[in-house]
Parts: sequence; structure tokens; C-alpha cells
Amino acid sequence: MGFSIAAENSVYCSFLLRIKGIGHLLSNICLEVGDVRIIGIDPGIAITGYGIIDKHANSFKPVAYGIITTEAGQDTCRRLVSVYNDLTRIFYEYKPQCAAVEELFFNKNAKTAMVIGQARGVAILAAANAGLEIFEYTPLQVKQAVVGYGRAQKRQVQAMIKLLLNLNEIPEPDDVADALAVALCHGSSCKMQHILDRG
Repeated sequence: MGFSIAAENSVYCSFLLRIKGIGHLLSNICLEVGDVRIIGIDPGIAITGYGIIDKHANSFKPVAYGIITTEAGQDTCRRLVSVYNDLTRIFYEYKPQCAAVEELFFNKNAKTAMVIGQARGVAILAAANAGLEIFEYTPLQVKQAVVGYGRAQKRQVQAMIKLLLNLNEIPEPDDVADALAVALCHGSSCKMQHILDRG
């Protein structure tokens, strides 16, 4: 059973516009721009990173970020249930309106790719059941949005996260930084749509 979470204001996100030009995939854009709370999720079976930010006009404010961990000795089903339940609790507590998740790319290790895909599916299901709009971005799109360069190194992305969110230090572990990066990517996409609308 999922939670039904109402948006805190009139802002809502939707798949309104898809922009070509970054790889072979398209970017999902916010329908309206204003105050919006976004959660970025970096799914994993052992560690799931999450980062929640508030976007107001052209600025971003960190709300909460951290990791969800599961015990290695548990079977996969129990670990996935744990990820689902913890994400649902976070959605209920912080009431984000949009969820941003990085798209899954094929991993050379088929077993690893399958497990990550399962965790990603659970994260998307939890967000959908909580009433959030869900947006997906490629790693290239995330780097382009945060750093301005789609081939940026991980440390460059992390340094920009620290700068954009006015943090004292780079968030750790990497799962947290990745979650905040995809949240910032979605926030930047909303900003882009605002610019297009004004033009």
C-alpha cells in the first residue's frame, strides 16, 4: 500500500517538453516553474542515495540527503522491500513533488545490472505510489546540466554540487552526490523551460 502525497503548492511537474541534442535520449521538463521540492535518487541494492532540494526561481537549497542501506546477508527480496519502505517513509516525511532518477545503462556484469535494475524499479514504484511525478535523465544529461559539459569527471560534478548548494564539503558517499546531481539536473531543466517560455 502506497502513500498519496499532495503537492505543497500549485507547482506540478509533467512530461511537457522533450529536447533533443544530448545523446539519443530526450530530457523531461517541468510544466510550471516556481517553488518545487525535488528528490534525486541513486538506486542500489546495498546503498541507495537520496538528495532532496528546494528550487526557488534560479536558486537551490538543500533540504536533506543521505543513504539507505541494506544488510548483505539478507535475500534480495527482503532488501528490496527495505529500500521501498525507507523511500516511502522519506517521501512521506519530506513531501517532494518530483522524483529524478538516472537512467539505467547496460553494465558489463549482467548480474550487477539486473540487481541495480531491480532497485531502480522499486524506487520508481515507491515514488509513483507516493504520487510523485517521475523524471529520468542520462548520465550525460546530468553532467551537462550540473557542470555544463557532458564528459565531466565525477570530481568536477561533485565540486559543482558543493558550489550550487552552498555546502561546506562535498557530500559523501558518492551515492549521495549522484542523487543530488540528478535532482539539480531536473531543477535546471525546469529553469530551461522557463527561459523557453519567456522567449
